[in-house]
Amino acid sequence: MKLKHIAANKNEITLSDGTQVLFSYATPVAAWKEGEFFKTDKFWSKTTSRHINSWCHLPIEKPQEYFDNLVQGV
Repeated sequence: MKLKHIAANKNEITLSDGTQVLFSYATPVAAWKEGEFFKTDKFWSKTTSRHINSWCHLPIEKPQEYFDNLVQGV
């Protein structure tokens, strides 16, 4: 796993399979996996929405549980 600091309260981790996961504060909210962007369907805050929108391009919405499961045990 590789951690990349992007901006204040905005970080990205790269998992061993190459999946990239965006964290806003301490919450996984978006991912890039197998050539596609995904974002949470849950609204957290205006700031988190800005983090997602600046990181993702044409994302597909997934339930928040999808992102929680991606990083479970990391």
